[in-house]
Amino acid sequence: MQSLSKRTIGVLVVIAAVLVTMLVVAGPTAAAAETKIRVWTDKDRKAAVEKVVGAWAASKGLSVEVLEKDFGKIRDDLKTVQPESAPDVIIGAHDWTGQLAADGLVLPLFPTKATRAQFPSYALSAFSYGTAVTRLYAAPVALENIALVVNTKLVKVPKTFAEFQASALAFKKKANGNLAVAVPQGAAGDAYHMYPFFSGLGGYVFGRNKAGNLDPSDIGVANKTFLSNASQIDAWNKSGFLNSKIDYGVAKDSFLKGKAAFWITGPWEADTLRTSKLSYKIVQVPSNKFKSVPFLGVQGFMVTKFATTHGLESAAKDLVGSYMMRPDGQAALAAANGRFPANMVAGKAVKNPLLAQFGKAGVGGVPMPNIPQMSSVWSDLASAWVKSTKGSGASKARTAFATAARNIANKIG
Repeated sequence: MQSLSKRTIGVLVVIAAVLVTMLVVAGPTAAAAETKIRVWTDKDRKAAVEKVVGAWAASKGLSVEVLEKDFGKIRDDLKTVQPESAPDVIIGAHDWTGQLAADGLVLPLFPTKATRAQFPSYALSAFSYGTAVTRLYAAPVALENIALVVNTKLVKVPKTFAEFQASALAFKKKANGNLAVAVPQGAAGDAYHMYPFFSGLGGYVFGRNKAGNLDPSDIGVANKTFLSNASQIDAWNKSGFLNSKIDYGVAKDSFLKGKAAFWITGPWEADTLRTSKLSYKIVQVPSNKFKSVPFLGVQGFMVTKFATTHGLESAAKDLVGSYMMRPDGQAALAAANGRFPANMVAGKAVKNPLLAQFGKAGVGGVPMPNIPQMSSVWSDLASAWVKSTKGSGASKARTAFATAARNIANKIG
């Protein structure tokens, strides 16, 4: 038995030596697969992402693969991609958060208190989701919102809503075909562009529960405060201050041709404004009964569940939850596609005056609700505005918005 044990031990030693040799040979190949972090981003940000993420990767001894994707397909492709070709990090819109988190496709982040302090609360809440516990699921990197663009050769920049209304109506009366406000609606309506008028009267989409989470049972489309102010909408319709027959093309064309002194639009029209040769100022719609804040679109980077599969969860969370939230990276990413950075330190350093004005106009804005129930809101809220501001034959605003609220509640169930 004793000699047998020695022979057995000897065989095991030889086997172990062979295995060690095999691991040494195979080691570099395995390590290479585990040290490349894959990022999906869109065309506008690809170059900036390669630069920013590349610098981080180099400091960590990692490599990075940045793949260009159609922004609109990133969310859907993440659901069907095979693990071996899946991304560890994606760029995404904040209103994807609820569904991606509920499906377990993205992982929560835990940035430090000092890092979180560099962001406005609404930028963080845009990517926060949960029932019992609200968690952050992305690093916000860019903010997008509409604002009031004022042709300063035609009118003065209004300081109050009363001044805004009076100036717009006076301009409308100056010539046939003039518009009071070039805000797009059209036959299908546009709840997004109308939101400053909605929030200024006390309207909201969803309230929040005691835990601070969006509550789809608290629908504010026809809340008491808003309905008590809804007669203003009837007056706007009667005077022609708002007209739902104006679609996006008409609104834009009217402003550029001097047939409207006020245009409500967003930073996607930056090139249009820069080449227009018009004198303009970009501001938030003046406060009405409440601050006339816009809806906010927030874009950010998320860590996918596949980072765990690839053994890169810790690295991906360091990249997104720490490095990508720093001011220098935020500035580079925001400038790459003409959007204001979410990081407030980076925001203060923005040199582009047009971008800076849009950023200032978004302060206090409301992130578009990121829960799945928001899909039940858009069409009915837009329809309420169309029905109550279509001129002759318009519905009373109280009726239009109360109907919209009931329809939304029925859809949500």
